[in-house]
Amino acid sequence: MVVVTGGTGYIGSHTVVELINNGYEVVILDNLSNSHLDVLDSIEEITSKRPTFFQVDVDDRNQLNTVFAELGTSVEAIIHFAAKKAVGESVQEPLMYYRNNVGSLVNILEQTQKHGISKFVFSSSCTVYGQPDVCPVTESTQRKEAESPYGNTKTICEDIIRDCCKVQELTAISLRYFNPIGAHSSGKIGELPVGTPNNLVPYVTQTAAGIRESLTIHGNDYPTLDGTCVRDYIHVVDLAKAHLQALKRLEGSLPKSKYEVYNIGTGDGKSVLQVVDAFIAATGINVPYKIGQRRGGDITEIFADTTLANQALNWKAELSLEDALSSSWNWEKNYRSRKG
Repeated sequence: MVVVTGGTGYIGSHTVVELINNGYEVVILDNLSNSHLDVLDSIEEITSKRPTFFQVDVDDRNQLNTVFAELGTSVEAIIHFAAKKAVGESVQEPLMYYRNNVGSLVNILEQTQKHGISKFVFSSSCTVYGQPDVCPVTESTQRKEAESPYGNTKTICEDIIRDCCKVQELTAISLRYFNPIGAHSSGKIGELPVGTPNNLVPYVTQTAAGIRESLTIHGNDYPTLDGTCVRDYIHVVDLAKAHLQALKRLEGSLPKSKYEVYNIGTGDGKSVLQVVDAFIAATGINVPYKIGQRRGGDITEIFADTTLANQALNWKAELSLEDALSSSWNWEKNYRSRKG
């Protein structure tokens, strides 16, 4: 049995689908603060299996104690997604981010210790690199001071996990995500933020659908090819499969360290304007946009060297930027049509 915290969220739900399709029994813990309960229906439609679900706040130790006591000794691994993730919001509300992201991790790790759970996969982020001096970044690239409290919480959490692995019967992998986009090919699950999107692609698709008047691009005066920020955009299905491969590595007999980190990206940096142009080319739908002020916490450029994940996890990104953008638009249209 695999416990997935934040399993009704964007990345979590896609990972749950991959786990179920590969024979795992999945239990989701989620407080639904940034997701929707009907995601469970969609997961069931895709996989023909409905994961066990507990509406629980991982910030609450008492709730976790109750759930894990009920699950007993059947839990073999935890994949921990549940966290707040908006860079700009974290700049404005740092205490909320430290309390939620760091506190919830401590609570979950207490359960691994209490119940002898030995395998742990953590949702980390390329934000731990801060603004790197050189791209692409490798796992040995120095972690610099994070540009946002969100990024700093990921740095702190990585260190907490590393320290726990030294003294517990715990093996763990942190996956440093770059920028996940896209949706499942079925169009039944995708990125559906509560309220105004903080990420680029759902803002693009909502603008294309007429829900938003225009897209705001946060700054066009960065030292990049067109003045907009450059990121490594990875299809969420590829990212979900990386979690499956990380879990298999923890379960396998190959030599490994008790704690490992891997970059999960494509190795190809694209600017914000390049993504907007690629969306228009892939869908034929225009996206009106305006240039706004720079956003606090944003860095200029980052993209990944994924050699280590390619080799040790037997994983690589297979889906293109166009695949991701087309699937995002398909998801947006399907969701709006279902909602009438």
